Amino acid sequence: MTPDDAPGTAPTEPDPTGAENTDAQDADAKAPDAEATPPPPAPLLTLSGGIPDVVDTPSRLEEACAALAGASGPVALDAERASGYRYSQRAYLIQLRRGDSGTWLIDPIAFDSDLPTLAEALGDAEWILHAATQDLPCLREVGLEPTTIFDTELAGRLLGMPRVGLATLVEEVVGLRMRKEHSAADWSKRPLPNPWLEYAALDVEVLVELRDHMQTELEKAGKWEWAQQEFTHLLDFQPTVRVDAWRRVSGLHKLRGRRALAVARALWETRDEIARTRDVTPGRVIPDAALVAAATAMPANRNALLATRGFHGRGAERYANRWMDAIAAAMQIPEDELPPRTLRGDGPPPVKAWADRDPVADRRYKAARDATLAIAEEHHLPVENLITPDYVRRAMWTPPSTRDPEALTAQLREQLMALGARRWQVDLVLDALVDATLRADEPVAEQVAGTDEAQPEG
Repeated sequence: MTPDDAPGTAPTEPDPTGAENTDAQDADAKAPDAEATPPPPAPLLTLSGGIPDVVDTPSRLEEACAALAGASGPVALDAERASGYRYSQRAYLIQLRRGDSGTWLIDPIAFDSDLPTLAEALGDAEWILHAATQDLPCLREVGLEPTTIFDTELAGRLLGMPRVGLATLVEEVVGLRMRKEHSAADWSKRPLPNPWLEYAALDVEVLVELRDHMQTELEKAGKWEWAQQEFTHLLDFQPTVRVDAWRRVSGLHKLRGRRALAVARALWETRDEIARTRDVTPGRVIPDAALVAAATAMPANRNALLATRGFHGRGAERYANRWMDAIAAAMQIPEDELPPRTLRGDGPPPVKAWADRDPVADRRYKAARDATLAIAEEHHLPVENLITPDYVRRAMWTPPSTRDPEALTAQLREQLMALGARRWQVDLVLDALVDATLRADEPVAEQVAGTDEAQPEG
């Protein structure tokens, strides 16, 4: 909150008597210095009960489960992965805090199977997560599945907060400052250093308090029902399975010709297999730049490959024979089986092509886009949280055929819901999309150059 927003503060009124207001003049004289002085930092968030010991034995897990089951209220959860170090996205540490049970740090790697006793201990308690879509997949891997969720990041987006990282929300909402120096650490390391464990425990220290504050703000803003629908929708979240994931190689656009693409694909598949077997992130075998360099050069033998400019990385020489096998296999692919330059998606074409391919659809989309932007601004929402932009594109490219307003409204609602839009989202945007659809079909007045009628000579 800025000083201008402070409650109970009114602008200084001029003295009606004309007398000099020396207090105001003094304040004005001091204003530049006051503005130049930064506010003191918020107090640092610290652990209320010290750094917890890691739960990595059956007896300690039984103790943790008993404590969590005996507590009441929602449970704050977080998980640490080793992204950037490991191929898998498994959880290497799970943090939990519930009621008066304190904070528990559970090492799932220490247990050969799922954690059914932990799932039973949590029961149907509400889970409080920050950025739930990042943690749900790895928690499911160990048998943990929520029945209700509160996502603090998503709550921040619905409240229109410009920054929704956990540290920012804790500082702005709770008034405490968090350190984030270990967020990119290799959490597969054992034993985990104490500073890392402190960082992990702090991530759940005030999640319950943050959640309660944010629910209050959502209720005040009339958005609590929206949030509940969003949180319910999260329960079914599944990571997107990417088609032709090799096409995400950085620098792939530099390759010329479909044969080079085939080589890049073969090298990517080989690297992916090596990385999966070793459980290391693929970039630690060889980087994307090395794949592109080899696909560009198409070396004929091992020595030529290792001499290729830009072909480097920890596994460049170690797996040189496997790289050459991949290149040789790609060179034998028949011409008509080479990968296409681009994939045909199941959705509409790129928006920039609509004006030429279907001018009416282009008018529909532009009207719908402008309307959704205005609605998002009115409700202080990011437009992507108001309605997924891809849903709007799909609905405007192939809307229902009817132009009866009542039937169109019903069918557009059904179409958006089938795509995955939530009820509150459809309620906000439906009228605008119906209007965009109907208005786009109206004839456009032709503008012909030189419309002035020729004047008779003389």
